This record gives sequence, C-alpha cells and structure tokens, in this order.
Amino acid sequence: MGSGFSAEFVSATELTRPLKKSEIDRVIGISSFQDRVAQAIEMYYDEVKFLIQNRPVDVVVCVIPDALHEKIAYDDRAIGEEIIEPSLDVGSSEINFRRALKAKAMHLGRPLQLIRASSLESKGKGLQDDATKAWNFCTALYYKAGPTVPWKLSTDPAKPTTCAVGIAFYRSRDRRILDTSLAQIFDELGNGLILRGTPVDVDKEDRVPHLKAQQAYDLLAAALAEYRVAMRSFPARIVVHKSSNFSVEEVEGFDQAGRSLGIDAVDLITVTDSKVKVFRDGAYPPYRGTLVEVRPQQQVLYTRGSVHYYETYPGLYVPQPIELRIVRSDESPSYLAREVLGLTKMNWNNTQFDGKYPVTLGCARKVGEIMKYLDAADRPQVRYGFYM
Repeated sequence: MGSGFSAEFVSATELTRPLKKSEIDRVIGISSFQDRVAQAIEMYYDEVKFLIQNRPVDVVVCVIPDALHEKIAYDDRAIGEEIIEPSLDVGSSEINFRRALKAKAMHLGRPLQLIRASSLESKGKGLQDDATKAWNFCTALYYKAGPTVPWKLSTDPAKPTTCAVGIAFYRSRDRRILDTSLAQIFDELGNGLILRGTPVDVDKEDRVPHLKAQQAYDLLAAALAEYRVAMRSFPARIVVHKSSNFSVEEVEGFDQAGRSLGIDAVDLITVTDSKVKVFRDGAYPPYRGTLVEVRPQQQVLYTRGSVHYYETYPGLYVPQPIELRIVRSDESPSYLAREVLGLTKMNWNNTQFDGKYPVTLGCARKVGEIMKYLDAADRPQVRYGFYM
C-alpha cells in the first residue's frame, strides 16, 4: 500500500490452512458446550501451530464461520473486528473459546487475530461501515505484526523520560484464587509490555484487592526491568495508575522499588469513574479534556465529550467523566490530566481517538481474561499484542 501505514498486507495460498467442512460439522454436532469449545480450540490450534512453525508469518488470522461461531461463542459486539465475548461459566470453571485459544497458542510466539467470516463480507452485519471495519482491522494487524506501533505519544524534550504502569487484578477461572496482580507497562515509544504478578488477598473491610509491600516492590521492579530491556535505560519518572485506592503497603513497596533503581520520581494516581458530572450551556456535553478540581488532589476529567474539530459530540450516550486522585506527584494536576488524556488514545485494537480510560487500565480486563487461562508454570508473553 502507498498510504496509511505504508505497509504491505501479504496473504497467499501457501500461507493459509483451510479447515475441512466435515471437521467443522463434527465440532458443531458435539452436544456438550464444554467439549465443543475444547474440540474447536484443538482444531484451530493444530493449524495455527503448523503455520507458525512452517511458514513466514507475523500474525495468524483465525476466521470463524458463522455457523461455528454460534455454537462456541456468545458474542456481544466485535470491536476492531476482534471477537469480544463475555464470560461463560460451565460447572465450576469458565470456558471461553477466544481466551483459551489465545492462551494455548501464546507459547508459539505469534499473535492471533480472531474474526467472524461475516465481518469480512462487504456490507456485513454490524454497526461499522466497511471503511471503518477495514481501517480498524488493518490497524490491529499492523500493531500485532510489530515491532513498530501505529502512533505514539508526543514527547517534551524538556521533560524527563516517563514510564506509565497500570496495576490491575483478575480472578482465576475457577474463582478459587481470589485475585492475581497484573502490571501493564507503556513506554514513550508506545510499546506495551505485560507482567503477571502473584495472588493477592482481598481487604475484609473495603473488599478491594491490595498488594503487600513486597509484592508491590517485586511487581514494579520486574516492570522496570522489562522497560530497561526495551529502552536500554531506566526511566527518570514512573507514573503508576490504579483503579482503586493505594494502600499504605502498596505506596511503601512502589516507593522502595523506585528508590532501589535510582528513579527520580514515582507518581501514584488512582483513576476511577467519577460520580460528579459537569454541564455546560447548550445541548452538548462538556468538551473532551475538560478538567474540574473537586478538591485539592482530586480532579474530574472528561476523556469523552464534545470535540472542537467536529463541532459536536460524536458519541451515542451521555459521557461519564473519570476521577483522578493524586496520591503522590510533583507534577501539576493539569499535566497529569493531559498525560492520562493522551494515554486514552493508545488502544491499537481500533482507531477510536477518545477511549474512556488510559491504556494502562482500559485494556487490563482483556489481558486478565487471557492471562487466567495460563497455568502457573506457563510463561506469559510480555508484548501487549498477544492479548488484544
């Protein structure tokens, strides 16, 4: 292509592995949902494995026939043409085709892109027009193929290098392990790195998972080690985003990790939904980027809203702002808000410019959905492209 990302999309017969209709029909005919999904995973995994081990591929696209999709997945919406499925519990353990297939194939070292056959058809069903679907699909493939990202944050040469880290938690498939910590790292080049932490306890008072001081130290130290491998140096500043309040032990652990590695500044910010809404004159919501101080160290930020360029609000529903609680930072609230606003654009699974949450937290759910299908002995891939 001579436009867009100036990249060439290469697909040829020798780079494909067709599924036999008889095999698809056999899987569809299995009565047990759990067995049906398990057999579908094996069917796709065998072909994925062959392509990765025997063909020069950067990313493997798994096309799901609609008849099979109806039998193995409960699809609520395709975002960026990636099948997004809610959890489905069978017995005492969750089973999910998309999540399990990506986890099973992760050790092969190539990302997967799942798409329904009908989504490849012109004027197929869905809320997106053909041009938008194609643009989102190619953007996701470009990022997954790596190593260059489609876009990155602009940097200020007068400011120190910064590493943004999101801390999140997810439950095991059988829900017996309450929560496991997860760190998402995004450097200034737009590279997304994922690290799995350790099981944590839930506070009996606020019923929110928290890290012990040593867990917080280990998780941030491991995140910075991966950053150093990618950037060949440690950042001068770290900003840690968390969707719940920081405990005293978490602050202590993150602090110690930063000091031990010679980091000049460790900023701690809680990012959560706001209960406060703002109104402006007229029929449209506040502008994207509107920042309101509720009290010192607590701001309301509209990451979605009216857009000056469009002279309207491009959304369907009343936008809900997010709340920024500054636990510790030497930067101004407006600088931290601009930083969060920029990170809302860093979801390369589609081309939406106004995500609600920064990528450090906005994609944590998708990462956790796949991470919980990995065994404790499995080594997760660190690149974000394997999880989106």
